[in-house]
Amino acid sequence: MRRDCRLLILGDGRGREGLESLIAELGLAGVADLPGFQRNPYPYLARAALFVLSSAWEGSPNVLTEAMALGVPVVSTDCPSGPAEILDGGRFGPLVPVGDADALAAAMEATLDRPLPADTLKAAVAEYEQGQSARCYLELLGLGH
Repeated sequence: MRRDCRLLILGDGRGREGLESLIAELGLAGVADLPGFQRNPYPYLARAALFVLSSAWEGSPNVLTEAMALGVPVVSTDCPSGPAEILDGGRFGPLVPVGDADALAAAMEATLDRPLPADTLKAAVAEYEQGQSARCYLELLGLGH
């Protein structure tokens, strides 16, 4: 099933000019926007129907955790370091091979068709909440209660 969607890519970088050219070439000017760097991306993220992390590698993909904490369904590449752990091997959002655009598109469509409940996503990343993280560090240092 194909659907009308709007793509937003936040941020700036070396690939911006290429993305702008690709958007024009594909005739997507009305549905793909590049608003650039946003000091506060949360208003965008909170209103999203889906968040997609298409990275080739990550350290700790905080934005994936932040999207889930807002109850936004996610799809991610199964890149080294982070997404598989956060998504519990795909339990909380599909993981697709890096560079497989067809698999990414299929996972996006499937997730839009059957998103996990917001409460499920929020609970999945509750351990990353600031207070919980601080308590864990204190316990590790022998200073917790």
